[in-house]
Amino acid sequence: MGGGPFKEHLLCLLPAPESKEILDGLRKKFPNIEITYRQVSMTSDAEEQIKALPEGIWKDVTILYTLFSFPEKPSDAPKLKLVQLISAGSNQVQKHPIYTETNVAITTSSGIHGPQIAEWCVMTALVQSHKYNSLHDLQKEHKWGKSGGKTDYHDVRDMVGRRLGVLGYGSIGRQVGRVAKAMGMDVVAYTATPKDTPEKKKDRGFIVPGTGDIDGEVPSAWYSGLDKESRIHFLKQDIDWLIVSVPLTDQTHHFLSTDEFKALSQDGKKPAFVTNIARGPIIDQPKLIEALKNNTLAGAALDVTDPEPLPEDSELWDLPNVTVTPHVSGVGSSYTERSFKVLEENLTRLDKGEKLLNEVKRERGY
Repeated sequence: MGGGPFKEHLLCLLPAPESKEILDGLRKKFPNIEITYRQVSMTSDAEEQIKALPEGIWKDVTILYTLFSFPEKPSDAPKLKLVQLISAGSNQVQKHPIYTETNVAITTSSGIHGPQIAEWCVMTALVQSHKYNSLHDLQKEHKWGKSGGKTDYHDVRDMVGRRLGVLGYGSIGRQVGRVAKAMGMDVVAYTATPKDTPEKKKDRGFIVPGTGDIDGEVPSAWYSGLDKESRIHFLKQDIDWLIVSVPLTDQTHHFLSTDEFKALSQDGKKPAFVTNIARGPIIDQPKLIEALKNNTLAGAALDVTDPEPLPEDSELWDLPNVTVTPHVSGVGSSYTERSFKVLEENLTRLDKGEKLLNEVKRERGY
């Protein structure tokens, strides 16, 4: 890139309408890049995605910007040098030959989801703590209501002085931590590797201006380790509300199960609230249901489940202390604009031969 006769070819395959304004801006900034945009379906079915695309679409592609759409095999896209994902995670590509058999750079849009997901986390937590479901039912019935009963909406405990545990202190966790601290909460953080110096605590990824915790100053304490002993130690830190925001990897599959729920809630003596905005399989779902029913846990807010969509006969739908939403916490009107900002930054870095932003390290899975 950058003045030579070779023209890069950026192929955008996204489940959203084309934004002419954004693409015109990219074409103006990067005149040496040919840009092709095709709107594709939201399905993650690889065969369906391939059938929907014309034959030979991959042959000149050097940069792919996508969610679920990939060439069937690496040889179909022989010039491919970069895959930019519109998602924060990369689990959807980790079994693909591009990931397992090539050195093609893979980058994510991590960092763009913090504001909207943090708001979803706070909203769903307050729905439970403020008994809003009962209040909403009363409004629909045109009733003023009265105190008393199992869902007494007068029995409210605010968040001031309570402790938030952030399991996975990345861009999303940092924004939730920032908001929680503003609400008067104490915040403790958990990461895979130690963050024992100011430099290690810094956020090196994409940051939406005015959000997050760039220098890692919000947590009052940091914990780390992928082994069970370290995880249990963190969960025993008198946590009232746990945010699950770790990436899904082989190591984090069923990261939270019966032992973890017991540790979190001090063997049921102090039931905690769990929020999962990461991936469903990180939590052992049958054991989660068990802990919710026997009051080991106070409640849960789940934007992700295992499987998705959540089957109609799942008990989670009807548990009164659970909020379930269809994997929507990260959506918003600013999503496309912010994700293209990450792409733009990486196109600039690629042009200059600099280190890419949010590049996936295959050995760790994120």
